[in-house]
Amino acid sequence: MTILVTGGAGFIGSHLSQALLDRGDRVVALDNFNDYYDPAIKRANAARLSQHPNFTMIEGDIRDRDTVNALFTDHAVRRVAHLAAMAGVRASVQQPFLYTEVNLTGSLNLLDAAARHHAAVFVQASTSSVYGQTQQLPFVETDPADHPLAAYPASKRAAELMGHTCYHLHGLNVTVLRFFNVYGPAGRPDMMPFRIMNAVLDGTEIPIFNNGDIYRDWTYIDDTVRGVIAALDKPLGYAVINLGVGAPISLREFIDVIEELSGRTLNTRSVPTPPSDPPITYCDNTRAREMLGFAPSITVHEGLARTWEWFRQWRIDSGTWPE
Repeated sequence: MTILVTGGAGFIGSHLSQALLDRGDRVVALDNFNDYYDPAIKRANAARLSQHPNFTMIEGDIRDRDTVNALFTDHAVRRVAHLAAMAGVRASVQQPFLYTEVNLTGSLNLLDAAARHHAAVFVQASTSSVYGQTQQLPFVETDPADHPLAAYPASKRAAELMGHTCYHLHGLNVTVLRFFNVYGPAGRPDMMPFRIMNAVLDGTEIPIFNNGDIYRDWTYIDDTVRGVIAALDKPLGYAVINLGVGAPISLREFIDVIEELSGRTLNTRSVPTPPSDPPITYCDNTRAREMLGFAPSITVHEGLARTWEWFRQWRIDSGTWPE
């Protein structure tokens, strides 16, 4: 079976592609290698995956309808894991047009092509950010999620609705997965885990929102990948499903764990939480457990220990580990 993974050279996409290859699937990955963070990281992921005979890397943009249509025609794609996006809540505040073009129009291109080529399942990555500053805790899928705080979650919520349209009109099985704060080895360098790890190692000052009194529901990459694969394997009509652990911790506690792992103290400066960021993310994963058999098994303390070991070796291999 051929599975298309958009954003296949990125953090979640490369881990997902490897897991699919390991179980015997054929994977076609699409990525435009943009410079939101260092493209060399994504190219290294692609080079590693390309050593597998069942992996094909296509460099292209989901905004290009011809490129998207050709993928389905040329590779007989049957299932889609749509992970490609312009990421980053705060970055989207200044670039709403770009985020809309990529996250909504690009998603529509893929949904349309998948429907016309009779794909069996379309798994669409969304985000816990769509809930905004909801008063309903934990976050549950029946929340209308109609008050996003920035262009990133607004564009992702709009793409969710477009997925329902394609299901309603064309019968395309669309499963929307709302990811919660995914982290792990080889993660994105712009995200908090790696910013903290770099800063605690180098001694540089790092701004911390509200003195660390914000809460996030961290989900280890392996748990996330297992959830995505379960969704790829199970046509559900149209479904919106939270994919997270359901155990938020404060940023202060998150920092404490990294300080303990590193044996160093982080140099912090408290700054106000931006209006684009909610004070908490908190997953109700009941639906994921019932519909996908999702059972996250990696605690944040274990996940950070694994991530720190990878980070330490990565810095040693790159010659940037301090003496």
